[in-house]
Amino acid sequence: MGLLTGKNLLITGVLTDASIAFHVARVAQEEGAKVVLTGFGRMSLVQRTARRLPDPATPVIELDLTDEGQLATLGERVTEHVDRLDGVLHAVAFAPESALGGNFLDTPWPDVSTAFHVSTYSLKALSVACAPLMPHGGSVVGLDFDATVSWANYDWMGVAKAGLESCSRYLARYLGPRGIRVNLVAAGPLRTVAARGIPGFAGVEAGWDARSALGWKADDCEPVARACTALLSDWFPATTGEVIHVDGGFHAMGD
Repeated sequence: MGLLTGKNLLITGVLTDASIAFHVARVAQEEGAKVVLTGFGRMSLVQRTARRLPDPATPVIELDLTDEGQLATLGERVTEHVDRLDGVLHAVAFAPESALGGNFLDTPWPDVSTAFHVSTYSLKALSVACAPLMPHGGSVVGLDFDATVSWANYDWMGVAKAGLESCSRYLARYLGPRGIRVNLVAAGPLRTVAARGIPGFAGVEAGWDARSALGWKADDCEPVARACTALLSDWFPATTGEVIHVDGGFHAMGD
């Protein structure tokens, strides 16, 4: 019996097998879960990536988290593959180029708005769309990056992540009576497609290992995937509104 035997999960944010979401889906399947993936834009690539999972027949549905029409039909499209959901992974974030790279003071509102819509509000949108599919409760887990400090070049994405943390706490408050837990995993820097789009990422990565109590491997998604899998299971039944750091202990170290 695995941690997730008999569980049905919806995993967003898979693009390539370097995606954190891919590794969450892989570990979840290894622990017994049935997984439904969502993709956006490059659907053929997502479908090819899905075939690299332990269950190569993993279904993939299209979902743009900023599209109200797609969110409205999400339930019926998910139930074509599973009768309910026990857990959801939110692994979607995006900021336009002007919102990153030291341009903080000059970023126009439309680009800031896009960053917030995709990276922050979408957690609420996805959770509300999936809640009716979790009649007996469940777990929503989102991916975070430490928002307690400012990071060079991260700019409005950092602000959006701070909003994500607050959003998760309010969702925990309002979905708790339905038995739905909402938590975030704040990962250290990992070499994903999304990370390559952040100016100065290599510099952040370079110093992380040296300052982490346990050390850090930016090419290893396994620790983050295991943490997400545990939170999606029944092993944290009284934990909600929490940010779990999986960063080698970097966040707890001073100079």
